Amino acid sequence: MTDPAWIEAALVSARPQVVAALLRYFRDLDSAEEAFQEASLRALKHWPVNGPPRDATAWLIMVGRNAALDAVKRRARNAPLPDETLLPDPEEIDLAERLDESGYRDDILRLLFVCCHPDLPSTQQIALALRIVSGLSVKQLARAFLVSEDAMEQRITRAKARIAGAGVPFETPGAAERVERLAAVLAMIYLVFNEGYSAGPGDDARAQLADEAIRLGRLLLRMFSSEPEVMGLLALMLLHHSRSIARFDANGEVILLEDQDRNLWRSAMIQEGLALVDKAIRHRSPGPYQVQAAIGGLHARARTFEETDWNSIERLYEALERMQPSPVVTLNRAVVVSRIRGPQAALDLIDPLEARLSGYFHFHGARGALLLKLGRRKEAHQAFDRAISLANTPAEAAHIRMHIDRLTTDPADADNGE
Repeated sequence: MTDPAWIEAALVSARPQVVAALLRYFRDLDSAEEAFQEASLRALKHWPVNGPPRDATAWLIMVGRNAALDAVKRRARNAPLPDETLLPDPEEIDLAERLDESGYRDDILRLLFVCCHPDLPSTQQIALALRIVSGLSVKQLARAFLVSEDAMEQRITRAKARIAGAGVPFETPGAAERVERLAAVLAMIYLVFNEGYSAGPGDDARAQLADEAIRLGRLLLRMFSSEPEVMGLLALMLLHHSRSIARFDANGEVILLEDQDRNLWRSAMIQEGLALVDKAIRHRSPGPYQVQAAIGGLHARARTFEETDWNSIERLYEALERMQPSPVVTLNRAVVVSRIRGPQAALDLIDPLEARLSGYFHFHGARGALLLKLGRRKEAHQAFDRAISLANTPAEAAHIRMHIDRLTTDPADADNGE
């Protein structure tokens, strides 16, 4: 019997390659998605009995294509045959059927740039790419974009309709078009990474998205080898991912940066990330990903938490706020400010953000922690309760419960205002 967890992980990992290849066959996003879903259902039925195929991606492509073609034939038995020029030629079919994964990689990049077509608003580009390429649910996408699920569903539906109505070509765009779409592709890859990086212990299928994003970043760097923002994004992901092993304890509890065992940080990833940061900076064309990577680099270079250069990190966050104003960036800067000028100065920064971040877990968690440091126990408890209601993973919820337990057991945290 095949491990069900392995099957789920294999389907998540193979999805980008399979959907991209099926899109080349059918030239329709919905058809490609439906074909992948049908192939996945057959995998869930057959793999536990027959064992995994030698190449899960190739199996899913073939089964998905054949299932979709059968469905088309059933619907069109009495319809005239399609124009042969609209069907994939034998050479294209042979390419998709090869077991060499390098063929799939070109398909994925093609799919990324198709989803990021300039006819679509940027928010629709990224949402569609995340839905089609990585298979994130509407709920996951809504959480990433801080919008309601209904609003995200409408955004994706409109994007698909716009692509279909505009007759967008499902081909790899030329060099000039790739440059125009690059910003949307970078944003999409980073959101994929964040979705994987935020996965808790045991959620291996979702955690693989972080590795997939890094792989896509490497592919993108091959295409844009002198683009500093591509270097910055890849560096940022590597530096974050280098700490992933140290982020949870044996019980799955969150370990904050200040308490992490830095001996567990993966030095190879850190060295690669730092080299990319240094290379990007030499281009003297700063951008948001480079600044965030530089922040990650300062954390990585500190031998201990106490040696962290907080003043330089705050200056980098100030630069990031000018480049890319965002309440989340301000929230992150506030956490740094609390290290430099204390919790009240940080609280003064984030309190004006409440209306915009009312549905954001990290806002309420950070606010509760600051209130706790100030001894404002009742307000801290309210903030932590709100954070738990918005937790994305069991590990996040458990971390907040730890703070609440401290509130109820530690008399030193008495509210200064009571």
